[in-house]
Amino acid sequence: MTLALQTRDLARSFDIGRRLIGPPRARLHAVRPISIQVQQGETLGIVGESGCGKSTLARMLVGLVAPSAGSIEIEGRLLDRADPAAFGRLIQYVFQDPVSSLNPRKTIRQILAAPLRHLRGLRGRELDARIAELFAAVSLRSDFLSRYPHEFSGGQAQRIGIARALAASPRILVLDEPVSALDVSVQAQVLNLLADLKAKLGLTYLFISHDLAVVEAVSDRIAVLYFGALVESGPAHKVFATPRHPYTKLLALSAPVVGRPLGGAQSGELPDPLNPPPGCAFAGRCPHATEICRREMPALRAIEGDQHAACHHPLAP
Repeated sequence: MTLALQTRDLARSFDIGRRLIGPPRARLHAVRPISIQVQQGETLGIVGESGCGKSTLARMLVGLVAPSAGSIEIEGRLLDRADPAAFGRLIQYVFQDPVSSLNPRKTIRQILAAPLRHLRGLRGRELDARIAELFAAVSLRSDFLSRYPHEFSGGQAQRIGIARALAASPRILVLDEPVSALDVSVQAQVLNLLADLKAKLGLTYLFISHDLAVVEAVSDRIAVLYFGALVESGPAHKVFATPRHPYTKLLALSAPVVGRPLGGAQSGELPDPLNPPPGCAFAGRCPHATEICRREMPALRAIEGDQHAACHHPLAP
């Protein structure tokens, strides 16, 4: 298969309490060095609890946040922030909140026309034809084009957001919690639309969500993030059926299941991001932690075949 996207040691940190003179008071490592590969036509699901770095990683991939270190390659091309249009033509972002992601002062036609003009240079009849094509692709009526974002339901607004992301004919879509703000019945409609578009246009998806059931249903492979680091990756069916990292197992046990009482899994709290512990960040919550876990950071390594985990004591299948 052809490699669609690759990151090499991609990381992002933020200065906390900056001074006029001298170094900042602290530094928060939102995303620690992450190296991932996504094949063309694949859906990579990215999961983890709030604060694990999912959205920061997504925003780096589309150029909304500059990485502190590392690199991003799309189809073998090293992306440079000095050329922001390159990001837009190759990779696009679908936001979590569909209504607030649309400019309330612009009509839908104006919203869709902007990327077509700036990234594809379309004008006149070509522009109108492409807008009509985009609206047909997401199953919306053409008379909606003269309306404003507040006139639409969440599901309709997300379809518009998807159409805007497709305007530049990108190869890759980063979907950041694309259905979490929608009703369950509407979620299914949007997920079916995304599946149809992927098959028709040959797209590659990075699907970010905290809903494990949705991620398992739509993903080919899974990447699990904890405390800004990649702790497990592998085929979706293997990661959920036989997790090898204790944190992945905790996530699976925390998901609501009919007939199982809530709160049964050992949870605990995330470490202090401004004072991270030595060694494995999950050691304080892990029932299998030993002295080496509290002393040395485990490296991501192959556990069995194409399943990887960053753990000194990986779980048995």
